[in-house]
Amino acid sequence: MLIGRHSFIRQSKLSDVAGRIDYISNPKRQEYLYATYQTEGATLEFWKNLARENQLDFKASGSAGKCIEGREFIIALPESFVQYRADDVVRLFTEIFHRKYGVECSAALHHNKTKTNYHIHLVFSERKMLEQPEVKIATRNMFYDEQRKHRRTKKEILDEQGNLRAGCSIIPKGEVCESHTLTKKEEWFKNKAFTKEVKELFTDTINRYVKEESEKLSVFQQGGVYLATKKIGKNNPKAAEIKADNAARQE
Repeated sequence: MLIGRHSFIRQSKLSDVAGRIDYISNPKRQEYLYATYQTEGATLEFWKNLARENQLDFKASGSAGKCIEGREFIIALPESFVQYRADDVVRLFTEIFHRKYGVECSAALHHNKTKTNYHIHLVFSERKMLEQPEVKIATRNMFYDEQRKHRRTKKEILDEQGNLRAGCSIIPKGEVCESHTLTKKEEWFKNKAFTKEVKELFTDTINRYVKEESEKLSVFQQGGVYLATKKIGKNNPKAAEIKADNAARQE
């Protein structure tokens, strides 16, 4: 996974953040799982609330595609890092990220099936915890359509037979109509400059702990003298084409 002396650190979007956390941290689903670590606030309840608020905002926006519930960094480590305690390694990288960006994280340290790629999966939230939850009480009956958009009258959410359409809802006067335990998404996390910043942060961390000068890494520079190679995903129909292209680039 490491190309020459360049670090391999990749960010991806998650449409099922709770499912992803279970996948990376479940010993029944991972053959070589060495350690897991969660920041103090990263409870199961937190990730459920995160998914709920992200889904509500996504429906209200009317956007197409899948809702992004969280994000993940995959950090390839030099094989020499196996000499360090696994618990210490995963805690080090997670807490560095947590202290810098102030968001909750869940992480796991793995080897791949062939034990050639020692790496960390670090899942993080794009939202921060509110000091005090925001709760709104309905001052009258509230009507919501399939996209969770507020409608002025009940008639707007009924079908031709006068029945409530599937996916629509009514919140009676006096009940909680809206509650938030998290802030809005941090726009910075969508910026390419953020990804570059994190790559530099983790690469510097790796370089502080490698003992051999030859193991030190650098962040890949677009437009530099090296050509980037592509990751070949599972069941990719263009796998042979990408493999040949990667070989040419490495040569």
